[in-house]
Amino acid sequence: MIAAQAALETRLLLRHGEQLLLTIVIPTLLLVLFSAVDIVDLAGEGDGGGGRVDFLAPGVLALAVLSTAFTGQAISTGFERRYGVLKRLGASPLPRWGLMAAKTCAVLVTEVLQVVLLVSVALALGWSPRGNPLAVALLLLAGTAAFSGLGLLMAGTLRAEATLAAANLVFVLLLVGGGVVVPLEKFPAAVRGALELLPISALSEGLREVLRDGAGLPWGPLAVLAVWAVLGLAAAARFFRWE
Repeated sequence: MIAAQAALETRLLLRHGEQLLLTIVIPTLLLVLFSAVDIVDLAGEGDGGGGRVDFLAPGVLALAVLSTAFTGQAISTGFERRYGVLKRLGASPLPRWGLMAAKTCAVLVTEVLQVVLLVSVALALGWSPRGNPLAVALLLLAGTAAFSGLGLLMAGTLRAEATLAAANLVFVLLLVGGGVVVPLEKFPAAVRGALELLPISALSEGLREVLRDGAGLPWGPLAVLAVWAVLGLAAAARFFRWE
């Protein structure tokens, strides 16, 4: 039942043009645009297109996780709750924890597609990734858990319209201030300390340490993601309303 529901959730996710724009088109365009054009000063991040894409690719991978696990999931789940879909599914033979597991599987399938596409585009732009793929996978899973918890918390507590507005606003704010395309070093020191504790910043910097710098498992960013994951999932389990 979980596999069948996960397949359905994945098909529904990939059929929505707005979701595809958010999860696939926007991250890909950002990667290509900011790698090819000197829009943001990335001084110290390497010279030429190769140096720029080495900085940008990990951040855009983090943005892809944010767009799918948080923004897309929050909006779709919020409207399912509004229209009574969750209430009806909750009364079906599929247990409620099974429905959430199916949604998580759909998110992971979408993220795999995103990673394959973005890595292919980045390699074509001259990206030279380093590091251990297992460390990258662990960071992506931790980021997915953190953003999923926050997305479900938002979808299960706010009205659908408020979720739509808030999720998109958070996406834009984290895109600008989460170390995705703008280095955190560009921000004032007082602000930077707070930004470094955001899950998107931890995921971006953790992936950058591994893929650009060839570091081992970045325990600091991973710990930040773990804290967000525990708090977000616990709050979602406690406060999520099905109708």
